[in-house]
Amino acid sequence: MLLLWVLLATVTGGLIAVFVASWLAYKVFAHYLHHMVSLSVGVLLSVALLHLLPEAFESGVADAHVLFGLMLASLIGFFVLEKIALLRHSHHHEGDGHHHHHGHDRHEAGRGGVLILIGSSLHNLCDGVLVAAAFLTDPLLGVLTAASIIVHEVPHKLGDFVVLLNAGLARRRAFALILFTSLCSALGGIIGYFVLQQAQDWVPYVLVVAASSFLYISVADLMPQMHERVSLADAVPQLLLVGVGVALIYSVTTLMHHGHDHEADAGHGAARTEHMHTH
Repeated sequence: MLLLWVLLATVTGGLIAVFVASWLAYKVFAHYLHHMVSLSVGVLLSVALLHLLPEAFESGVADAHVLFGLMLASLIGFFVLEKIALLRHSHHHEGDGHHHHHGHDRHEAGRGGVLILIGSSLHNLCDGVLVAAAFLTDPLLGVLTAASIIVHEVPHKLGDFVVLLNAGLARRRAFALILFTSLCSALGGIIGYFVLQQAQDWVPYVLVVAASSFLYISVADLMPQMHERVSLADAVPQLLLVGVGVALIYSVTTLMHHGHDHEADAGHGAARTEHMHTH
C-alpha cells in the first residue's frame, strides 16, 4: 500500500509540475513566475529545516557529526553538479534582454538541450528516491516532500520549456520530452522504496541529502532570482509570499507533532493498562 502511495505521489507530482509549467510557458510566464519563486523559498526552507532535518537527527540511527558532514558534502556536490550543468541549466532564452546577435540564444539552447534532458532525468530520479525515503519515515512527511518538489520543479521545468523551444523543438515534442524526464521520479520512487525498505538505517542519510538539495536550491538559485527585483513594490510581496510558505509548513508541522504526541500518549496508556492488569 505504501508503494502505491509513493507511485501516486511521484507520478502525480511530475504531471502537475509539467502541466503547470506548460501552462505558464504559453500563457502567463512573465507575470507570475517571480511570485512562484518567492513562495518556493518559504516552502523549501521550511520543509528542510522544520521537517527533513529534524526527522533525520531524531532518528537516533546516525551520529550527528556524520549527518552534518554529509550535509556539507551534499551542498558541495550540488555546487559541482551545477557547474557541470547536470543539476540545473541556464535559463537563457531568446529576447531575454542580452544583446547578442539574432539566433545566438537559439544556438546556445541547442547545445545545451541534451544536457538539460539528462540533468532533469537524473534530478527527478533522485527526487523519487527522496520521496520514497520520506514516505517510509512518515506518510505525511512524504506528501509534504512531494508537494515541495512540485513547487520548486515548476520554475525549473518552465525554464526547460523555454530552452527546448528556442532549440527548435515543436511544442508537443518539448512537452513529451519534459514529461518523460518528470516520470523518471516514479522509477526513483520504486528503487528507493525497495532499497530503503531493506535498509531503514539509510533513511536519515537520504533525508539529509534531500534537505541539502532544498537548501541549495533556495539559497543558490531562487533567492538570487528574487534579488533581481530591487524595488519596494517587489520586495513586499516577496516577503509576504515567503512568509506564507513558512506559515503553511509550520502549521502542518504543528499538526504532525500533535499527532505524534497523541500516538505516544496512547502507547503509554496501553502500557499502563497492561501493567495494571498484570498486577
